[in-house]
Amino acid sequence: MALTARLVLRSRFVYADGAIREMVLWKLPRPTPERPHGFKYRLHYNSADGRAMVRYDNETGKGDHRHIDGHEEPYNFRSVEVRVDDFLRDIDQAREGRNP
Repeated sequence: MALTARLVLRSRFVYADGAIREMVLWKLPRPTPERPHGFKYRLHYNSADGRAMVRYDNETGKGDHRHIDGHEEPYNFRSVEVRVDDFLRDIDQAREGRNP
């Protein structure tokens, strides 16, 4: 029997101005060298005009990182809760016109 990833979170929210926030998180069957915390995720926020403003992900070969207004940087995964809190904080800052 093959082990598969389990969907933990799928959320999509459209703001009144047309901006979109989407969060998708899977629990892997076991940790891997690239994902020692055992999660695969994609959290993104696009402005109303479709521009990617905030994105957190752990794409294969890149590890945990975030994209903020076109800039990519490594990001330390501490927990799912902290990851989501940081993502939401970065969205609030982007919506206020501040660079996180």
